[in-house]
Amino acid sequence: MAMWALLHLLTTALVLLSWPLTPATANLEGDALFALRKAVKDSNNVLQSWDPTLVDPCTWFHVTCDGDNRVTRLDLGNANLVGSLVPELGKLQRLQYLELYMNNLTGPIPKELGRLKSLVSLDLYHNNFTGSIPSSLSNLSNLNFLRLNGNRLTGTIPRKLTKIRSLKIFDVSNNDLCGTFPTSGSFSKFSEESFKNNPRLEGPELMGFVRYDTTGNCN
Repeated sequence: MAMWALLHLLTTALVLLSWPLTPATANLEGDALFALRKAVKDSNNVLQSWDPTLVDPCTWFHVTCDGDNRVTRLDLGNANLVGSLVPELGKLQRLQYLELYMNNLTGPIPKELGRLKSLVSLDLYHNNFTGSIPSSLSNLSNLNFLRLNGNRLTGTIPRKLTKIRSLKIFDVSNNDLCGTFPTSGSFSKFSEESFKNNPRLEGPELMGFVRYDTTGNCN
């Protein structure tokens, strides 16, 4: 009887220890999303359901989750959001689609987005992002679509991005990028349309002659 009671106690303890794992993850991802809500002005109330007191952010509008209640998709394109992105978004480890196009988002693109190893699509086009393109985005080995066109990005195009073999669409047109654009690796299949309307962008790089320094500043 004592042995059965001990086994029952151990089993109960293991179950209790396992229960907080999913809510803890949900809270972490909910906190990351709520950080975004606090960083933007939401005049259309599209984020009204984003309640930080709820354990599970999968019940929020514009958020899609998988069977483990992990966030896989964020659909906030054309939502009239004004503000900036937050580095906390890098905590959404299973995020596959980050759709924030056609808003009025400003400031830099957080380098922490390079932690989103599951990301398939990063659509930040038609905003007002400034600063350079983070070289950390080269860590997104599953990325198919990278659209940053229609912003105010400066600096050079990181050559590290050419190692993303899965990249099918790349668009940085209508920015203020400078230097030359890469033509090696995955970039060999992109036409000049992907780079148009960058007045300080000189054209394709010549082998062994790249006119920018290691900081991404153009000479």
